[in-house]
Amino acid sequence: MIRQAIIPLAGLGTRLLPLTSVYAKELLPINGKVGLEYILDECIDAGIKEIIFIISKKKKLIKKYFYNDNFYKKIIKKKKDSRVINEYSKIKKYKKLIKFVYQNNPKGTGDAILKTKNLIKDKFFLILLPDDLIIKKNCSKKMISIHNRYKCSVMASMKVNRNTVKRWGIYSKKKNINRDNFYIKDVIEKPDVKSAPSNNAVIGRYILPKKIFTQLKKKQKGKGGEIHITDSIRQLIKQGEQFIGHGFNGKYLDCGTMHGYIKSSLEISKL
Repeated sequence: MIRQAIIPLAGLGTRLLPLTSVYAKELLPINGKVGLEYILDECIDAGIKEIIFIISKKKKLIKKYFYNDNFYKKIIKKKKDSRVINEYSKIKKYKKLIKFVYQNNPKGTGDAILKTKNLIKDKFFLILLPDDLIIKKNCSKKMISIHNRYKCSVMASMKVNRNTVKRWGIYSKKKNINRDNFYIKDVIEKPDVKSAPSNNAVIGRYILPKKIFTQLKKKQKGKGGEIHITDSIRQLIKQGEQFIGHGFNGKYLDCGTMHGYIKSSLEISKL
């Protein structure tokens, strides 16, 4: 059973400057709703019972967003505004699920995930990257269903333009299971076009085994001077750990760039 999810939030969001010079990118509104809340709702709908936020000292605004009780109480006492009451009730519901861990030095996603080691209780857990929104279908819920059936790790996959593979982690397939799922042979972090084994890209949803922490502790900095979780995943695959790539059916939205952020609001407004 997958009961815990990790959401890395310590990044500075430089691709969304100047907005992120004063504001956490995950709190930016997307069609009138905070972007991070779409990720939280995906977790709740998928049956997740505990969500671990990885933040930094520079991202304390995220914690304040969920712990600003006095602000809401004062407004509600004065106005009895039903909309504000509903918003506060929603925030309190989220807060019950959330724990916070700090990554104050930006050393990559692998290092961020390692910070949660002492909080993970079960053999497997879920990771969601907040820049990657998947709407219309709950990708995490489907991945948990696949995990429950095959009892192994599951990672989201999407076909991308061959010329853009350098932006992504790219899968090498072992064999297809069915139309949407395949066994993973390898994962290459940001390969060039010539060496990319496919155009099946890693998207920010992972169900990983707790044993990944043993590998993360050993890893040195990789491309870009960061510790990539992909490198530890590759090591587990080499050791015989089974991983499934899931080609999700929802619509992918990249909220990590200014163009993607604007496009995401437009797409969600159509729902």
